[in-house]
Amino acid sequence: MTAVYKREMRSFFTTPTGYVFAAVFLCAAGFLFSLTTLQMQTNDVSAYYQILMYAYIVIIPLLTMKSFAEEKKAKTEQLLLTSPVSLTSIVLGKFFAAATMFLGTVALTFLFTVPLAVYSDPNWAKIFGCTIGIVLIGLCFIAVGLFMSSLTDSQFTAAVSTIAVLAGLVVVAVLNGLINNYYLRLVLDWISIYSRFRNFTYGIFDIPSAIYYISVCAVFLFLTVRVYDKRRTA
Repeated sequence: MTAVYKREMRSFFTTPTGYVFAAVFLCAAGFLFSLTTLQMQTNDVSAYYQILMYAYIVIIPLLTMKSFAEEKKAKTEQLLLTSPVSLTSIVLGKFFAAATMFLGTVALTFLFTVPLAVYSDPNWAKIFGCTIGIVLIGLCFIAVGLFMSSLTDSQFTAAVSTIAVLAGLVVVAVLNGLINNYYLRLVLDWISIYSRFRNFTYGIFDIPSAIYYISVCAVFLFLTVRVYDKRRTA
């Protein structure tokens, strides 16, 4: 797993992928932070993080679209499948590399809170709660992106399909206002990524929601391993 991790981390900085992702992420985050907090003259960051979650739908695929699709296109997939490294280690190596790149970029956005700390007294519990929630959501989205990338040899197809799945996971909460059936609304609310993020925006560490995010992440990583397990035995 370590070898795969190092290889993926190196690829983020020897190709435009890492730089494009970081640039787009920081520009989008900076714009949204300025729009929702600085221009509104408030230190409440909940709106910023909620909108940033929607931006993730387009930004995260930039990080994951090449993970497995590029291996197929470059004909290096067979090297992975025939290597002595287990499939689980390969998938986790790619996941942790993407997660490291993601977490490093998120860490840089903490610089946005400097003006809030200097000119106001922000609610740090809310800031850290939102950050934890948005990080967990980001890890979920990365796992989804890896799975979609494992299904195709086209980076574009991987990105578009990931955007479609992520949009479905987030926007499903909107359907609650259009459905009269209580039980169906309850189910949609339970599976909605957005609905489970709500408590984090209040500065509450929601353990059931955290477990849900980790479970979604684990499920998609498992599905990715299964995709390559079938390919190896085929």
